[in-house]
Amino acid sequence: MVRYELLVGLRYTRAKRRNRFIGINSLVSMIGIFVGVWALIVVLSVMNGFQKEVRTRILGVASHVQISSIDNRLRDWRSVAALAAQHPRVRATAPFVQAQAMLAAGQAVRGAVVRGILPEEEEKVADIGQHMRSGSLADLRPGEFGVILGADLARGLGVLPGDK
Repeated sequence: MVRYELLVGLRYTRAKRRNRFIGINSLVSMIGIFVGVWALIVVLSVMNGFQKEVRTRILGVASHVQISSIDNRLRDWRSVAALAAQHPRVRATAPFVQAQAMLAAGQAVRGAVVRGILPEEEEKVADIGQHMRSGSLADLRPGEFGVILGADLARGLGVLPGDK
């Protein structure tokens, strides 16, 4: 049994010679619908890929789970990290401290979020080292106050790798 919608569609797409306008109108309408559906599929595909890439990049830098104390001062982080590492779905742990700061170089002043890390531990939980344009996390040494800046922040401050 043929559906009603199909019968109506076939009737207007195969219009007789006296109804040539209806045939052209139907053809233009079908082409418009085809182009619209095609554009919608392309845009949705691009957006899904973009969403996946953004999620991957965010989770590559920010951990899935962060453990902190009420006053943001986790005093015995080693025991907390060891306890968390016992969970079968925890792949790695790494401590960090974070604060807001004002960075100045010459006349340029910029606000930033400063994050103190242990480089050897951070490599286990974040892929920040893969996104670095120069240097590496291994270049950071405890007690030497090394800093990794994002490209936009470095450009805004007018600093280059190796500046002090």
